[in-house]
Amino acid sequence: MRLPSIAKPLLTTSLLVLLAACGGHEGATRSDPPAPVTVTPAPKPAPVRVGLALGGGAAKGFAHIGVIKMLEANGIRADVVAGTSAGSVVGALYASGLDPFEMQRRAMAMDESGIRDVRLFSGGLIQGQALQDYVNREVNQRPIDRMKKPFAAVATRLDTGDRTVFVRGNTGQAVRASSSVPGVFEPARIGSASYVDGGVVSPVPVDAARQLGADVVIAVDISSKAPGTTPSGMAGIVNQSITIMGQTLGRQELARADVVIRPQVNDIGPASFEQRNAAILEGERAALAALPQIRTKLAAAERARRDDAARQAAAQAPAPTDIDCGDSWVRRLNPFAKDKPCG
Repeated sequence: MRLPSIAKPLLTTSLLVLLAACGGHEGATRSDPPAPVTVTPAPKPAPVRVGLALGGGAAKGFAHIGVIKMLEANGIRADVVAGTSAGSVVGALYASGLDPFEMQRRAMAMDESGIRDVRLFSGGLIQGQALQDYVNREVNQRPIDRMKKPFAAVATRLDTGDRTVFVRGNTGQAVRASSSVPGVFEPARIGSASYVDGGVVSPVPVDAARQLGADVVIAVDISSKAPGTTPSGMAGIVNQSITIMGQTLGRQELARADVVIRPQVNDIGPASFEQRNAAILEGERAALAALPQIRTKLAAAERARRDDAARQAAAQAPAPTDIDCGDSWVRRLNPFAKDKPCG
């Protein structure tokens, strides 16, 4: 069919308009595709590390077992352990992998005469070798640096008075040095130096627990307290003066702990091994009373960890980049921003 002569110009014009419209639409919307932005998930914060600082107190040290027993029963497990004197004995056993129930069983079966190797005129009534051997047997001859948990035993270097933190080597020997009460045990010889009880410089080793990497330190203080009465004899005056000095020194370090647990064991004598069960029960009671405070401190430390991780993620977010959205340009912000590019 032949078109009328007037229709040809109209058809040509329509086709040109249509082609121009299509070309104009393509030119308005076509652009290079935006480069994808890789969103790196926020790093998971490291878990909060709990440290136990177990203080000295001779036979009162059985209370540490009760504390550990109650903490673990409520889901609170120490990641690192530091001990002074009696606390180093319990701490070594715990760090070696023994659970508190097994520790209690062994404590009740222990014959204290087996760790008392009396030797007169040697700088102390007790040599200390028997204690060293006992600890090494209980930890299966495992050195400090191969414990299941990081462990430190704190002692005092006799020639300089410096605090010494043993974190490797013979476990029994380190515990012996940490437990060498002046006048009771003879000083422990390690290398070219002699060591005495860690309680002389660090009655409750809070700082050593921090050095092991603890974020939250739970300190257990079983040290003797001044009874509130004035002793009459010379020996009583000397003993109470030493107790007061230990209180003052311990108070300074305890202030750096997050939680302090104080079992009521002041009436238990340093050699009252027959009261070990009572000491364990007092440890359980004191730990139970401290649980709300411990949970509060742990929750605060976990929040702080999460906040730090979020700040680090924000600081590492990619810089803003411009992308083409057809007929306009918009700025893509970091992945945590609310702005949505291209509508």
